[in-house]
Amino acid sequence: MAARVEGHTAGLKPSEMKALTRLGQRRYSPVGGYSTEQARELAALSRLLSRQIALVIDRQGRVEMVIVGDAASILIPELPRARTGAGRLRGLRLLHTHLTPEGLSHEDLMDLLFLRLDGIAVLTVDEFGAPQRFQNAHLLPAGLAEGAEGSTEDACRVEEAVPWDRVETDFAAEAEALEEEWSRLRDGATSAVGNTRAILVSVSPAPRPTQEAFLDELEELARTADVEVTGRLIQRVAGVNPRQILGQSKLAELEVLALRGQASLIVFDGELAPAQLHNLAEITERKVLDRTQLILDIFAQHATTRAGKLQVELAQLKYTLPRLAGRNAGKSRAMDRLMGGIGGRGPGETKLETDRRRIRERMTRIRKELDDLRRQRAHTRARRNRQGLPVAALVGYTNAGKSTLLNALTRSDVLSENKLFATLDPTTRRLRFPEERELVLADTVGFIRNLPKELVEAFRATLEELESADLLLHVADAAHPDFDRQMESVENILADLDLSGIPRLLILNKWDAADADTRSALLAAYPQALPVSALTGAGLPRFSRELETRLFGAKN
Repeated sequence: MAARVEGHTAGLKPSEMKALTRLGQRRYSPVGGYSTEQARELAALSRLLSRQIALVIDRQGRVEMVIVGDAASILIPELPRARTGAGRLRGLRLLHTHLTPEGLSHEDLMDLLFLRLDGIAVLTVDEFGAPQRFQNAHLLPAGLAEGAEGSTEDACRVEEAVPWDRVETDFAAEAEALEEEWSRLRDGATSAVGNTRAILVSVSPAPRPTQEAFLDELEELARTADVEVTGRLIQRVAGVNPRQILGQSKLAELEVLALRGQASLIVFDGELAPAQLHNLAEITERKVLDRTQLILDIFAQHATTRAGKLQVELAQLKYTLPRLAGRNAGKSRAMDRLMGGIGGRGPGETKLETDRRRIRERMTRIRKELDDLRRQRAHTRARRNRQGLPVAALVGYTNAGKSTLLNALTRSDVLSENKLFATLDPTTRRLRFPEERELVLADTVGFIRNLPKELVEAFRATLEELESADLLLHVADAAHPDFDRQMESVENILADLDLSGIPRLLILNKWDAADADTRSALLAAYPQALPVSALTGAGLPRFSRELETRLFGAKN
């Protein structure tokens, strides 16, 4: 079966197309790369057309694709799917012509890097259509080993140019040797638990220490999603490019990091615009997520109730909808890398062939079900009100220890883990005091910096539990190095939810983990706050007395 001809073929005569097709019918020996007749045929046709020509060749010497460029460059279309596995190359080499004496260009090396080719080679052509010189490059496993030092150039080895008829390399054997070396270097660095491996990226005008702090939180989110972080990339910019978030050099640096860490996932801090996501997915063959989708994925993992699952699906659909615009999302492999979360959870790949109309219909049905659930919860709250039970709701930054505090106070066994968003569905427990006094203690989903707007709307039914609260218990992690920013984030979210008017009590949790200087500073800044340790029980008796006084003091 003849290889297909792709690229800049407009204006070519039928006889010229036939000649290009013949190129794809040849077998090109892995030893030396080509025969004398094949090199002359390729060079002569390239000069005749005044266009670069490329051949994509497999390890058996078969041509997978013939690509036609213009006089100065060539655009490689989407190639067959890459072979999977640690330390594996694509199994394809690319041989192309240059109509000038220059050898391999920077763009050629970028193609080698991003497409993970076995190798890339150039055959220069003189003005009479005769082959001149040959130059080859391949990836350098030692430069891609995790922990390797050096610049982006260390990831590639560019051979010296040689006369076109003096090529003796066995390219198939070279590729197999490179894979063997790469796999050997990777043996000690493969994830022991088989988790998805990711590179975290921050592109922002914020100072580097701030970006580092944000990536620390993003790494915690990744850990919660069972993702192993193998590298980070930070770029400080005056303004984020609305289309191409990273320049070519930074993209190359990112690709080297991903190859070194065998990462199949790239996670960007912040929310990427649809155009940015599409452009990144077209450049890299890895799945690209932003912070919003990572959080949505975590919610999809942790949703257990019908309400929780519906709310997560609604949020995911809201996120997906604008990213379908202008794309054949059902058939685009780039879209495949955008949707579906980390492990294909949520609507993702199952929704790729769903057009916008059907997505909107599904969103309408979900909203109707959530409205029904909201009415049921309203009845439950009304029944509590008739019984005269006051409600105290735990709020705070994710992983501040709200669930652990609920368990300690009510002797419950609500799930509490040292992970972000361990609690998703709201939990209520009764807390009994002397003199037959009871209150309802509600645990809600944790807040986070720049809480995705899709989640805020989808979880209205859950967050309405806060609206009926008589007292908000703001639980803060006293030992967290980013305490002030977390406090500010919670305050902003409460304001956005119109909850600022509800009485509030600040609980400085994890007091046992804070050092003496931190304790002194916090007590000076928040003299009305109550220091506690939900883990050890320290401060809980005082907290219980304060809670009783706040909610029942008027009845004494």
